[in-house]
Amino acid sequence: MLNLMKRSFGYTHFILTAVIICVLLISSGCLTSAHEGFAIYLTKEDIPPARMEALSRVDIAEQPVIALNDIITYNALTHEIELTADAFDRISNLEVPVSGKSFVVCVDRQPIYWGAFWTPISSISFEGVTIMKPLSTQDPEVIKVDLGYPSPSFYRGEDPRNNTAVVKSLEKAGKLTTIPATTTPDQLPHSMKGYEMYSWLEDSQWHFTLITGTNRSKTLGEIISHANTVSADGWVQIQVAGIDAIKAVLSRLPQDEFVMWLAGLREESASQSNIKITLPAGEIIDTIREYAGERGLDFTVQTP
Repeated sequence: MLNLMKRSFGYTHFILTAVIICVLLISSGCLTSAHEGFAIYLTKEDIPPARMEALSRVDIAEQPVIALNDIITYNALTHEIELTADAFDRISNLEVPVSGKSFVVCVDRQPIYWGAFWTPISSISFEGVTIMKPLSTQDPEVIKVDLGYPSPSFYRGEDPRNNTAVVKSLEKAGKLTTIPATTTPDQLPHSMKGYEMYSWLEDSQWHFTLITGTNRSKTLGEIISHANTVSADGWVQIQVAGIDAIKAVLSRLPQDEFVMWLAGLREESASQSNIKITLPAGEIIDTIREYAGERGLDFTVQTP
């Protein structure tokens, strides 16, 4: 009888011990995910960005594509993320179609906002949050959480990047920095494709937009959108009113920078706006062209 009780006690003790271990393992697992902090996940089913807004629920992948340990610093001013070498290789080797690859920014695995990895070869515009797929040879190893593609003027909605939970998580982990961007507001960056300049008459005053040159055609809405952006990745879009104001903008360009002042849109816009992109009278053109020459710019005015 005593032996039977001992065996019974031993079995019960074994079961209790096993249960306790299981509970500890489960708790440990929950603790890990619950205190994971900031992370970026791909979607579990690789859902295209075009379908994301229509879904009421999106499952994230098992593991983050960027975890806290992958981040060296997160710049709160520019939303640039300096990554470890391994993490940067992982992102630069992602297969990103021209229609984008969805991601979800989470804190403790709880979704905060979503966006899409994008590729610079894409001709498809996007109205959401983006992370441009970097070149594997890029130095420094930095990616940026940006707004819209191909420029911030395409973005729609409120900016979710400064979400309180995101900021607190990054700050708690010691990743948050507010060091200003390397490009100062007084100096505009060099553009590989130069700059484009547009002008139009509105309310009896000439308005101008200086924008980074690209192969694609700009839309009227993009040009007159009142966007003023000088991003850390080199995108510039500045709109001003008045001759003196555009001179001040041109003075911020590097010497020998190429600027093409276009006489109109490359493709006619279907917009119902009464605004028409055109050149002003010759006297104004000569004044601005002369000033650009004095600043050492490679300045060309398109023939209408």
